[in-house]
Amino acid sequence: MEINLEYQSALDYLYRYVDYSLNRTSQYDPSVFNLERITELLERLGNPHKKYRVIHVAGTKGKGSVAAMIASALQMAGYRTGFFTSPHLVEYTERIKVNGVEISKDELVALVNEIKPQVEAVERITTFEITTALSFLYFARKNVDVAVVEVGLGGRLDATNVVQPLVSVITSLSMDHMAILGNSLEKIAFEKAGIIKPGRPVVVSPQKPEALETVARAAQERGSKMVLVGRDVRFAPWRSSLDGQTMLIWRAEEQDRMDAYLQEDGPQGWEPLEVFLPLLGQHQVQNAATAYAALQVAQEEGLVLTEADILKGFAYVVWPARFEVLRRDPPVVIDSAHNRDSALKLRLAIDDYFPGKDVVLLFGASEDKDVEGMFIELMPRVCQVVASESLHPRAMEAERIVKLAHQFGRPAVVVKPVENALAYALQQAGADAAVVVAGSMFMAAAVRELWFASLDVKKEFKG
Repeated sequence: MEINLEYQSALDYLYRYVDYSLNRTSQYDPSVFNLERITELLERLGNPHKKYRVIHVAGTKGKGSVAAMIASALQMAGYRTGFFTSPHLVEYTERIKVNGVEISKDELVALVNEIKPQVEAVERITTFEITTALSFLYFARKNVDVAVVEVGLGGRLDATNVVQPLVSVITSLSMDHMAILGNSLEKIAFEKAGIIKPGRPVVVSPQKPEALETVARAAQERGSKMVLVGRDVRFAPWRSSLDGQTMLIWRAEEQDRMDAYLQEDGPQGWEPLEVFLPLLGQHQVQNAATAYAALQVAQEEGLVLTEADILKGFAYVVWPARFEVLRRDPPVVIDSAHNRDSALKLRLAIDDYFPGKDVVLLFGASEDKDVEGMFIELMPRVCQVVASESLHPRAMEAERIVKLAHQFGRPAVVVKPVENALAYALQQAGADAAVVVAGSMFMAAAVRELWFASLDVKKEFKG
């Protein structure tokens, strides 16, 4: 109980500072977003981020999945691997991991207490900057060999962009955080491409032309080798079920062999790399190809790992709330889709795994999100909307969600709090329809926590 009180006190301390996930900033103001404060804080802490190698991952969608796959493969290769990600699902400690194990609450408390004098010496420091510094210091203390670091917001002016990476990675780019990053894909790509460092290689997921042109120009200007997934490293989905999916990966120079392989009369002894993923949805195939390409480039830059390490790492990767099937029959699925592009990918996954099945959508979003865009993609598969709100301060009013659902001709109802909304959605779905939870990471996390807490209660009750 004492450590829980101390842990809560540490969180209260962190949230005393400016937190742009809670504040509704609407401009990319240099006084708000810059690298000066994080640089000063890290210098006061002895520059811990310079004591290990780093793989740096940015993007609009898929960056967490790609980072998780990379970290899992590095761990399987025997590297002591740090992993920094955001936001968290349930506990703040999820953001900082070494070899898949979260920083403990007492370790977090101790680090927060230790660095308070340094934090308080830096004017206008933010919550995310403090958390970034904490993670870098923790990784140094734990003697990690390599850290996989996910960008928080944007890239160019994100607190994580103080690292000098072994390789940078830019995943799928789409419209999100427009008020801060810009209202065009070119502007968003410019911010994401800010993680590309002079002379350091970058791996890029398939992109829309305007985004790719911006990223490629940045790589050329900085003398950075760019590996483009889909061009240099190629991939295709192969087999899929609710147990996972299998994909194929090959290199551009192997395309003739691949064509022959697909015709079933390929060269004797050659075949593409076959990769199993527990993560569902065809977008994860692209993410896995990106992670694979990043690991191949990391090998060229000095890391030692085998294809067997990569295959095992991908097969055992854990990344919850990304088309996560909580129950198969009748289906209950949670997904962190929170922009139009990710909503499209969610709908395609629903079509793949639950063709023809009615969907009751339990939906909650942050107030700055493009709910109309998400509904354009999702509503063709939705028979009813249950609107609710997470406890996050940026949660959109459920009544606004209902009004938008009605514009698409779908029945919709407000049900609060989330536990009541989940119960209502399950009741409405009955034995025939699927319940799909989407709209924000916060909504997915709330339902996931409720679901597993309910299972624990049932187990305890059965004795």
